[in-house]
Amino acid sequence: MDRTVTSRDGTSLAYTRSGRGPAIVLVSGAMSTGATTAPLAARLAERCEVVVYDRRGRGGSGDTEPYAVAREVEDLGALIGEVGGSAALYGVSSGGALALEAAASGLEGVSRVAVYEPPFALSEEDARARQRYTERLTEALRRGARGDAVELFLSLTGLAPEMIESARSSPMWPGMEAVAPTLAYDDAVMGGGRVPRERLAAVRVPVLAVAGGASPQWLREAARAVAEVVPEGEYRCLEDQNHMVDPDALAPVLTEFLGA
Repeated sequence: MDRTVTSRDGTSLAYTRSGRGPAIVLVSGAMSTGATTAPLAARLAERCEVVVYDRRGRGGSGDTEPYAVAREVEDLGALIGEVGGSAALYGVSSGGALALEAAASGLEGVSRVAVYEPPFALSEEDARARQRYTERLTEALRRGARGDAVELFLSLTGLAPEMIESARSSPMWPGMEAVAPTLAYDDAVMGGGRVPRERLAAVRVPVLAVAGGASPQWLREAARAVAEVVPEGEYRCLEDQNHMVDPDALAPVLTEFLGA
């Protein structure tokens, strides 16, 4: 990240800016930094002005306590200001929930929102699982057990126990533990896990909700629910894609949505 901007509460946010055209800010999901969205940014920069940033508490960005989802919305406002005061938002996974919340809150300068597989729960069983996750995550972080917190998140995503055990001994594990406290941030952004229907009804900009055809059905249903609830929504399914979507498959859909 080669630039910084200061959010309203004084938190320094690290970001990069590239390309020319309609502006779009990329919002990463849980356990990730802006580096996760960098490959997509490179593809979009051919036709758009793209901002990639480290969400607070991650990478080169600072953090300020106490955390509140509203502070992350203000972070997006600061980044939108850096590109002239108007930009679309694209969020992946829980980053999509944050982008939607920014639009629902009436954040000035949000022109459009695109999301990829925001992991909202649709069934009672999934909602109860999210509640148990929140309780256990809160306790693990209270104890300072970052490794346990990461395990809880990986289990929530459906990763098999043997794969989690393998991850613990991998070179990437220390980096995962480093951002473990931000799992609570993403959990707060998800707001209990259910599709926030009343909140989404307040969105007054076009929304594109995208899912992968090879992803679990519930993720496709969650994306479709978002498109159906917002006043001006569109749903797209990308054949053969899963939660780790290929930038080459997604970028053309986003540039079309942006009119780039």
